[in-house]
Amino acid sequence: MPTASPEPIPAGVTIRPGRSRDAAAIARFHVAVWRETYGTLAPATAIASLDETHRRAGWRDALADPARSTRIAVADGDIVGLVSAGPPADHVYGPRGEIKHLYVAAQARRLGLGAALLALGHKDVARAGFSGTGLGVVLENTAARAFYAATGGREVAQFTDPGPLWRSQMVLVAWD
Repeated sequence: MPTASPEPIPAGVTIRPGRSRDAAAIARFHVAVWRETYGTLAPATAIASLDETHRRAGWRDALADPARSTRIAVADGDIVGLVSAGPPADHVYGPRGEIKHLYVAAQARRLGLGAALLALGHKDVARAGFSGTGLGVVLENTAARAFYAATGGREVAQFTDPGPLWRSQMVLVAWD
């Protein structure tokens, strides 16, 4: 796993642990960024099915799970980024912990926030005792794949996300 010092956090941004009371705001942010990112890649049925109600329930569970970590980046009272990590959901990850979500709002990209959040995700995975970090990224998401490669991630496998909303083709990126 990367051992470099943490990336600097952009001015005006605070990163803190997500709390249960943040579930609605995180769900709203997650849906907005997911639709922006995957609006041209995902099937229309997946986009229509992914709403704040669906995500809010998932985030309530994730934030209550002691095996998961979630950090949110906040600027001017709004969430502009998040990283969530925990035990792997699929055997394809092997001995690695999983970055389950890494999202940055469009207006906060290319400022170093994604790298800072990723570095914190790596720390959380290591703190949980995993020997490396893995992250699944949609095959067609070339911008994210380029970002992960620039941070030292290696594409080590492909797999199909089991859904339930979209059985997307995924690339496993690993930092060992």
